[in-house]
Amino acid sequence: MVENQPSKKKDTYLVNDQLRQYLNDYNRTTDLQLEYHDLTRYSTSMPLIDYHGVDTLWETVFYNEFDREELFNSLRRIYALLKTDGDTEVLEHLTIARIDYCTFGNSKPFRIRIINRLNDNYDHFYIKKADASRVYGLELEDLLSPNRVTYFLSKNTLVEEHIAGLPGDVFIKDYLEDTEFNQIRIAKEFVKFNERCFIRLLGDMRSYNFVVDITPDIEGSQFRLRAIDFDQQSYEGRKNFYLPQYFKDNNPIIELGIKYMSPETVRQYQLEERSLIAARVKNARVRLNKLIRLMESDTISTPEKVVQLRTELAKHHKNEVFHDCNSMGEIVLTNLELLLAKDFRQSIKIAAK
Repeated sequence: MVENQPSKKKDTYLVNDQLRQYLNDYNRTTDLQLEYHDLTRYSTSMPLIDYHGVDTLWETVFYNEFDREELFNSLRRIYALLKTDGDTEVLEHLTIARIDYCTFGNSKPFRIRIINRLNDNYDHFYIKKADASRVYGLELEDLLSPNRVTYFLSKNTLVEEHIAGLPGDVFIKDYLEDTEFNQIRIAKEFVKFNERCFIRLLGDMRSYNFVVDITPDIEGSQFRLRAIDFDQQSYEGRKNFYLPQYFKDNNPIIELGIKYMSPETVRQYQLEERSLIAARVKNARVRLNKLIRLMESDTISTPEKVVQLRTELAKHHKNEVFHDCNSMGEIVLTNLELLLAKDFRQSIKIAAK
């Protein structure tokens, strides 16, 4: 299988006033004393090495003493906003243990490791450069997936909670050798994850861009795959980029599906996931309608990629309606309409009244 790489470094698109107003209406905005660029003023850095002695490609950054106290106090307040709606009583128990910087990510994130001294538990959160396509990705994840995500925007800074789970590449390497019962469940969950990504056109779900949440059950375990990278929401022009099954990193899970599932079974799970998404559309129809309308008129990709994706999806669905799409938002709407059929169209019509 040919590696499904992005065509080049993704462009960044500013959050426009209309999207910012939408986020404000749904309590996704705040005013921070600290912004992304403040974290870039570190004095030194060193490679972050994992427990196995492997370079993680993150750097741990350090700040001079004059900046550190003010910076750490601001970071503790941001964490309180994420977790306790700004309750400052928790601040005295929080310590900033480490700040890491990712040099290869599109949003160049800073990851903040924070420790609660009362119980020595640690948590993480992220500070990133705001990007409109990522914001649309986060919102669609919150509205259309079984997962909730917490984040907020301040000017051109995006703050996101940590999404817990085993990194997909670690899970594939160390946890696939399991009982047949659990392997079937893993394969089933991947089919559903693949369907969720394709329906809302979230791309680049190679193994290190999702995590696996494992929940022990009466018999075996339950597994859920969760996206953690939303930079490639409706940006690339290649249809296969939105199907995790085409990334060679994910082949070991694909092989489980081939081993245990018939095409009829795969189809059943796809239809089950579409039904669940259709139900979520109905529950969030007003908010989703507003988001899609904003996305339709926004620019989150290049004209060339829009043409390529609409052409490939028209061929995939055997439906010429995609050729009328002039933006990535229109393509997402059309893809939702086709894959969710009347459930989605009815919901949008209700919301528009």
